[in-house]
Amino acid sequence: MSLQPAPRSRVFVDLVPWADGGRENKPACVGDAAPYPPPAQAQAVSREVHVSGAAEVAAAPDRALVAVRVSSTKEAAAEAKKSVSRRLDYITQSLQQHGLQVCITFTEFGKMQNICNFLVEKLDSSVVISPPEFYHTPGSVENLRRQACLVAVENAWRKAQEVCSLVGQTLGRPLLIKEEETKEWEGPMDDHQSPRLSSSLTVPQKIKRATIHATSRVFVTFEVKGKEKRKKRL
Repeated sequence: MSLQPAPRSRVFVDLVPWADGGRENKPACVGDAAPYPPPAQAQAVSREVHVSGAAEVAAAPDRALVAVRVSSTKEAAAEAKKSVSRRLDYITQSLQQHGLQVCITFTEFGKMQNICNFLVEKLDSSVVISPPEFYHTPGSVENLRRQACLVAVENAWRKAQEVCSLVGQTLGRPLLIKEEETKEWEGPMDDHQSPRLSSSLTVPQKIKRATIHATSRVFVTFEVKGKEKRKKRL
């Protein structure tokens, strides 16, 4: 007895698009009639700009000290003392006429030179005035350090501002400010003159040698915002 051929069967498949590309090769389960929900949106990545800034500032001495020595030679000690007293009174009167106290702290170096020259001219060899010594008041060096740091931060901010403007972005708030290096020195860096020659220096040269320099280098991170769009007026 011959066998009859089996009837042909037809299979219909409905292809459903997958939301998860990683599940393409996985077998389908019963009830998978709809795509998976889309994956959660990735967190927005913060955009930053990192810049460095440097600054150098200098402060000339703001005080000067001079010593005035008055002498007199007479046959009698009383006469010499009286002569010195007269000269001291004249010096005191001259200082007061220039608006200065008897105990002098010079802050205007031009006035200091004029007074010293005036006393030497009027009292000749009986008055000896020492060369001026220039120095800084307490706290001036610390103020110079702060000024250098602030200027360096400002330079870094300007640099970041220009970078963002160049690429069409808006500079945001600072995220990190770090001072990486500071330096201080007195006088020009290329000054190799011997201290023994300081007495032969002019007043401007002495001021230059007593000038304090300070540098600061900072690293700053700023937030970067997208370019702001202007709202159209209706």
